[in-house]
Amino acid sequence: METQPRLVNAGDRLELGPETATLEGKNKVLGFWVFLGGECALFASLFATYLTLRGHTLNGPTAHELFHLPIIGLATILLLTSSLTGVLGINAMHRGNLGSLLRWLGVTVLLGLGFLAVQVVEFITYAGEGFGFGTSAFSSAFFTLVGFHGGHVAFGVIWISILMLQLRRSGITPRKAPKVFIASLYWHFVDVVWVFIFTVVYLMGILGIS
Repeated sequence: METQPRLVNAGDRLELGPETATLEGKNKVLGFWVFLGGECALFASLFATYLTLRGHTLNGPTAHELFHLPIIGLATILLLTSSLTGVLGINAMHRGNLGSLLRWLGVTVLLGLGFLAVQVVEFITYAGEGFGFGTSAFSSAFFTLVGFHGGHVAFGVIWISILMLQLRRSGITPRKAPKVFIASLYWHFVDVVWVFIFTVVYLMGILGIS
């Protein structure tokens, strides 16, 4: 007879964490690591394309002329802080503290939305300066790479928001815990990709490093 998954209560001490308390959970986490390997290959190709085309401005604005460190720095602070709140959320899940988990996930979502808002303002500013997707090969590579990452952030925000609704209904269970953990892995991956974008696209562009 199939039993219902046991709720993870405060005070529980599962050696490997609730996300790997079952074979199903372990398989989900392992499968997601494989998926992230494919995502790494995809972003690597986008970075390679950008590095190849960044000098092809077609008399349009260059990276040095366009990028402004304060707005990019704000976006970076928001996203990296959201990675910290994500870690705090997972720690709360390991303690079986549903309320704390939901609060930290909520903060993570708000920081992600803040990052997206800054990116929208950034893109609108570039459009006003005559820098659009079809302006040059450089602009096409830039918007493809940065926009694709922004799409990942938006997907992560929606994903975590849905998980929060599910957690409110059923609490932390061995079936829900792997989903939360996998979403946190995805979010950390998105943050790591942004560190590379900040360095390769923005910082090198502002400094004029070719």
